[in-house]
Amino acid sequence: MAAVTPEPVTRLIEAFAQLPGIGPKTASRLTFYLLRRPAEQTEALAEALRDLKERIIFCQKCFNITEESPCRICQDEGRERGIVCVVEEPLDVLAIDRTGEYRGLYHVLHGAISPVEGIGPDELRINELMARLKEEPVQEVLLATNPNLEGEATAMYLARLIQPMGIRVTRLARGLPIGGDLEYADAVTLSRALEGRQEM
Repeated sequence: MAAVTPEPVTRLIEAFAQLPGIGPKTASRLTFYLLRRPAEQTEALAEALRDLKERIIFCQKCFNITEESPCRICQDEGRERGIVCVVEEPLDVLAIDRTGEYRGLYHVLHGAISPVEGIGPDELRINELMARLKEEPVQEVLLATNPNLEGEATAMYLARLIQPMGIRVTRLARGLPIGGDLEYADAVTLSRALEGRQEM
């Protein structure tokens, strides 16, 4: 005789399973974990999810996530206005800003060109980037897309659009990670490291 799972439990398992990287087993584990937790903890999670959808918007200038538009980064007068770093996702803004090395502005594409997944330039925030470059006094665009096939294709596409505008187009340096061994590096990484070599 098969056990009957209550409908709220089934709904939550199905909801968790919709999230990236979470399969049916993990979704079930999360659901049953929450069942064992105090009501305050599950209510806090529900409130955080509700706040996420009710209060978070996209900045109308850079398309990063924010509670107000323009976002704090775009409003920050201490930032260098002549450079815009183009990234794929809001998480990339966090990663780059956390270094403290970059003090310019950002533009979030919300993805990368991927014909296999049916994502073309029109599905990204490229038109908004081009309009912004025409309106603002930008001297350099730093392309910080991921160093994979989709990120490279997106960077090349953007470079072809931006260079005729007379704006300097740069790309994040690529090469060997700190703590890595040369013998384990692939040929492409080693080639890029050699191309990007610097004076000591």
